[in-house]
Amino acid sequence: MRQFPGTGPGRWARSFMAALALATAGTEPLAADAAQLAATVCAPCHAADGNSAIPNFPKIAGQQPAYIAKQLADIAAGKRKSDAMGPTLETVKSGDFSALATWFGAQKQSPGKVEDAALAKAGEKLFKDGNEATGVPACAGCHGEGGLGNDRNPRIAGQHQAYAIKEMTDFKSGARANDKGKVMRVVAERLTEAEIKAVAEYMAGL
Repeated sequence: MRQFPGTGPGRWARSFMAALALATAGTEPLAADAAQLAATVCAPCHAADGNSAIPNFPKIAGQQPAYIAKQLADIAAGKRKSDAMGPTLETVKSGDFSALATWFGAQKQSPGKVEDAALAKAGEKLFKDGNEATGVPACAGCHGEGGLGNDRNPRIAGQHQAYAIKEMTDFKSGARANDKGKVMRVVAERLTEAEIKAVAEYMAGL
């Protein structure tokens, strides 16, 4: 087959590599910048890899990037109140939120630990089946059977009990109100204090 000058596999390969280089240009510096921010600004509360050792601060390693980015933006805009994060984000550019979210989302989450097996067992039923009598839907319906979340809902597997309890309690009281469509507020309003503790215990072990 006759080929015209400047065409053929060699030309195609060079064009493809040029396009690939253009598409990935700047990604390594962004990742490096995010890692640097994580190691300096985020590490005191969340640890550099996002696996917070402090029960009151959430693990964000392996979290859905879209969820992390939304929380950062909401806190920065005052839509979600956080005494710790509010002042911290004043030192971070909003343009870095996406890179940070992507970086933390790519980290491996450390396993959580169940402290009360009986309580976790009660939480498992609520997580998988909900409470039909009080209109509480199964947590798995939104967050998945393994609690890994998806594009719309956060990962809750392996999360610290103390943090999970606080957030569900805040949704219940309305102190936290940045959930889309008030979904978590409606659910949390129907949860008892005992149910919140039970499902938090189960989630920690996922």
